[in-house]
Amino acid sequence: MSKEKKGVRLEHISKIYQDPKTGKDFYAVKDTSLDIEPGSFVTLLGPSGCGKTTTLRMIAGFESPDEGEIYLDDEPINELTPNKRDTAMVFQSYALLPHYNVFDNVAYGLKLRKIAKEEIQNRVLRILDLVEMSGMESRMTNQLSGGQQQRVALARALVIEPSVLLFDEPLSNLDAKLRVNMRTEIRRIQQEVGITAIYVTHDQSEAMSLSDQIIVMNKGVVAQMGTPQEIYYHPVDEFVADFIGEANFLKGKLVEKRGDDGVLEVQGQKFAMAGAGSLPQGKDCTLVLRPEAAVLADSGILPCQVVLSCFMGSYQNYHVMVGDTLVKITEFNPKHKKIYNAGEKVWLDFKPEDAHVL
Repeated sequence: MSKEKKGVRLEHISKIYQDPKTGKDFYAVKDTSLDIEPGSFVTLLGPSGCGKTTTLRMIAGFESPDEGEIYLDDEPINELTPNKRDTAMVFQSYALLPHYNVFDNVAYGLKLRKIAKEEIQNRVLRILDLVEMSGMESRMTNQLSGGQQQRVALARALVIEPSVLLFDEPLSNLDAKLRVNMRTEIRRIQQEVGITAIYVTHDQSEAMSLSDQIIVMNKGVVAQMGTPQEIYYHPVDEFVADFIGEANFLKGKLVEKRGDDGVLEVQGQKFAMAGAGSLPQGKDCTLVLRPEAAVLADSGILPCQVVLSCFMGSYQNYHVMVGDTLVKITEFNPKHKKIYNAGEKVWLDFKPEDAHVL
């Protein structure tokens, strides 16, 4: 596939539905603007009802925006039907044709486009090789495992050579181990082909492992867009911090400003924090501390009491109380480290640069 890569642009997109119980209108997606780079892998991530699938379906053409415009590169596509858009969708249900074998399932879209028989043969075999399904052309789809069916669905979408590939929670029907294997395969294929991919999931580990950019959605709006590292280490609010991985939230106050940095006070303890300069002095704030960023020690930043100490093999799992706030700690490779037991009064220690201030 050597087609020119195309990006996707959403300008102030909104979708309004009517609540069947109350009869009132509500925004499923509200005033959303996005710019998705050509050849990138972007994931729409969020809880059920956040608007991610509605956004994907509007890009695909299965839903029409009530406000705003969608562009494929610089071409407005609001008025185009799904089959006229240069996109292809991989569905959660696979949507394979049960009475067709693997070859005919993959070839279906090409036959509809009146592609020459010899070219269909070449393109189908090439794509089946790409998704590692060579030699299974004559198998019926009901003879395939879930992972194999997913590969056929992916091949069927790729073979028509779309500029943009859309994924609607494609791995949710697979078991946990197969999900991990298939997301690795999807990323490999996307990078090999160089296609622009937009992926919908509520699984944050899936989003982190696949994406160049993650778009976190909440209640119909974009909460944050950034790289997996930006989203994880620099969340814009508690919703994003809590949705991406596990996070501890400690309430405090910025008591002193030092240029871009500052001094925080939490539970009566003062310590320097980088990146707190955007807050005004005296402002109440929240310290985001990831479980793997903190350790227990005989001395440190915040006094605490251990309420749970559990050996988990590769890590020691602690729950401690910092004042009246529960903090979870994941201390990796505990073999030669001092282990603290429930009931002990110790100190929570961390590098200020490993925490984040909201």
